Amino acid sequence: MPSISFAGIVKGKIIEQGTNEPLTGATIVANDGQGTSADIDGNYSLKLKNGTYTLTVRFIGFKTMIKENVKVTGDELIIDFVLEPDNTTLGEVTVSSTLRHNTDASTTREQKEAHVTMTGVSEQHIKRTQDKDAGEVIRRIPGVSIIDEKFVMVRGLSQRYNNVWLNGAAVPSSEADQRAFSFDIIPSSQLDNMMVVKSSAPEYPADFSGGFILVNTKDVPSENKTEISLGTSWNTSSHFRTFLSAKENDWHTQSSSPVGDISASASTAQRWRTDKGQTWALVTSVNFTQQYRTLYDMENNLFGAYDVTHNRSNYLRQMIDQQFNLNRRLGALLNLTYLSASGRNRFELKQILNHLGKDRYTDRDGFDAQGDHVRQAEYYRQRRLTYNVQLDGKHTPSEADKLDWSLGYAYANRHLPNRRRYSMMEEEGRFMIDNLNDFNRETSQLDEHIFSAAANWKHEFAFGSFTPSLFAGAYAEHRRRTYETRQWTLQYEGGQLPRSLNGWDTETGLPMILTMDNGATGSPTNTNGISWHELIDWSNNYSARSTQGCGYVSAKLPIRRFDIYGGVRFEYVRTELISNTRRQEPSPLSTFYDYNDLFASLNLAYHLTDKQQVRLAYGRTTNRPEFRELSSSVYYDFDLASNVQGNHNLLPTYIDNFDLGWEWYPHAGEVVSLSLFYKHFRNPIEWTYTVAGGTDLVYSYLNAEGANNYGVELDIRKQLDFMRLPFLSLSLNASWIKSNVTFPEGSKEESRPMQGQSPYLVNVGLFFNSNQIPGKAKGTQGWTASILYNVIGKRLIGVGRSVGTGTTEVRVPDSYEMPRHQLDFNIAKRLGHFDLRLSIRDLLAQKVQLKQFEKTPQGEVEQITRSYSPGRNIQFSASFQF
Repeated sequence: MPSISFAGIVKGKIIEQGTNEPLTGATIVANDGQGTSADIDGNYSLKLKNGTYTLTVRFIGFKTMIKENVKVTGDELIIDFVLEPDNTTLGEVTVSSTLRHNTDASTTREQKEAHVTMTGVSEQHIKRTQDKDAGEVIRRIPGVSIIDEKFVMVRGLSQRYNNVWLNGAAVPSSEADQRAFSFDIIPSSQLDNMMVVKSSAPEYPADFSGGFILVNTKDVPSENKTEISLGTSWNTSSHFRTFLSAKENDWHTQSSSPVGDISASASTAQRWRTDKGQTWALVTSVNFTQQYRTLYDMENNLFGAYDVTHNRSNYLRQMIDQQFNLNRRLGALLNLTYLSASGRNRFELKQILNHLGKDRYTDRDGFDAQGDHVRQAEYYRQRRLTYNVQLDGKHTPSEADKLDWSLGYAYANRHLPNRRRYSMMEEEGRFMIDNLNDFNRETSQLDEHIFSAAANWKHEFAFGSFTPSLFAGAYAEHRRRTYETRQWTLQYEGGQLPRSLNGWDTETGLPMILTMDNGATGSPTNTNGISWHELIDWSNNYSARSTQGCGYVSAKLPIRRFDIYGGVRFEYVRTELISNTRRQEPSPLSTFYDYNDLFASLNLAYHLTDKQQVRLAYGRTTNRPEFRELSSSVYYDFDLASNVQGNHNLLPTYIDNFDLGWEWYPHAGEVVSLSLFYKHFRNPIEWTYTVAGGTDLVYSYLNAEGANNYGVELDIRKQLDFMRLPFLSLSLNASWIKSNVTFPEGSKEESRPMQGQSPYLVNVGLFFNSNQIPGKAKGTQGWTASILYNVIGKRLIGVGRSVGTGTTEVRVPDSYEMPRHQLDFNIAKRLGHFDLRLSIRDLLAQKVQLKQFEKTPQGEVEQITRSYSPGRNIQFSASFQF
């Protein structure tokens, strides 16, 4: 007769005494050798055969806890452990290289102990919000908002005033026309934490003012595990409805009806300990997403000066767009870590690769400035790739010295293989070809490489009770970029296009010349006499190089209740822009821009109590023109229906930054803070446009004379146990911001807010965890849920302009993005090795609206420049953990 073995499950939670903070990575081992470790929420689950056991729980910095006579009888047994901090080992903990950085407790601890004003969000918080990428994650941080779902604004300052490092190294811009890092390209599953530094310090690059954003991916895992996740989502404006797309060299559109988006990911985390006490750790992940987004009946208007005589708006463009977007993303991460037995030496190799594809078809119908009825379309295909690799070392040669270094390489590209556009005008009751130049093809390729190296040293002195620290470091960076583009228009060898070819084909919904097998598909001239003619313009191509060398020295002086941290940083930057001076042939000409700057900063912290402190900071920073902004390259933006070009006369911006703040840390993972800030800009770089002739606009960049930016930030992250609701936690942050740009006397520009600046931002999150209900739902089988609210104030998007001269001069007003209330709901349930998650994003589904406000004798008139409904998103995912 075969033997029968029964087994049961022991599970529960391991938390810290006094704070109830989960102890991620704490180990629990039975006396038969079976064991496991606590997950990010402190939960553990251990399967044991029937019998009586002794359980031992350990965590670095805490006293070991032993529980004897644990009887396993085949049923589920719930046992929670509350560990007491071991003050005798705290010194070792601060030296340990395995300190966790992915919990709420670790991010608030880092925020409290930092030399600078900073804030952040942890992996633990990300799991509660169910944000899918870094762009969604970062908007939960105080003073942070998002443009186009990926470009970050901090303290009301546009992306150009913010800097981004990934795993401690610089990253290239993913956009050809502006300095920006697309946060949507990093899935949230790859993140350990994200921190935003808001006051300057010598060890950070001076080229930021709003925020210096540190994106950190996963490194040493707290436990060995493998996880597979599958998910789907539905958008109320995009799925189960008509979706149009086109192949690369085919002008015909194909109709489909997508039933849902898909996402899939797999990850593994392993750590090994050798007989000599060395630790090796490996973290890998791969993920894929496919997303459909359709914007139906999108208003796309451009206004001239208001027609006071007839009391009506003056449309320069009045269009309705139907836009169909298909986005695909493939990402991979591989991190390898080595930790010596002594814990004094640590080496990390970190790699992250992301590929993002965007296919977009836009159908546009409406009227131009002359009131002519026009039909337009754009076929847009974009491929982006980013790759970062970095080798880091952290060393503690003595108790008084710490040394870290890094070598990094980053690559980014943007490829438009075949961007196509056409435009037709209604004549005699049907759409006709007015000019063959209105049929265009374009290809472009941008490649950027960044090589970087950094080293930082810290020495701690001890003069009795006085323990100052000295810091020094160096940073070197070399960037290379090339940008090449080619354009074609249609031509007819006979001169005047035959009437049989210049009309609209009602059966295919295309111009006649695009429905035939001729040059419109890219082939040479055929019997129809139609072919593509290249518009050679070498001035639109450019390359650039930038070399940067930096060094700093700083000191920290703890004097009674004060922590004084200050120093200086020197930066040398040489930028070489290589442009072509003639359009018809290569004619490279190098222009050099040299910057030599010394930046001073001071950060002062006064500790009111062990849990409360006041901060005061000053620092000078800069914002230098980017490659694209200095180049003569011209790019046609279909959304703007205008050209975009650079300005080689741009000057660098210099900013004086002041911060004052109060911080309170009631318990681990909790913070209440209030901050004031003020920034003064000299020569700020602004995005504006001019009228090139008739109704044609040209967007470019210019230096204003000066600007001021100031505001207040409130941040609250608190468990509601003081209200006898330990199962609820609150996250609330709000910002009030005001700015003003000034221009030289006699300029046609008017004083106004800085572009992209919102007067207020509010984020509220209420989180529920049934595992924290006293005496109920203990262990891993509980529910978690959250409700998240976000709103930003009316922010300036398009700068207005003056039209006419003298007494006939009138002002076209600025364009603003209107406030939009967003509400998200998430719920999750863990069933054994399964995690099930459901979320509803943008529950209110309010329209995105851009408006300008025209003052007339009859009162203020609202004019909509753009308006569309993004739809409501319903997401479901399931993951299985081995």
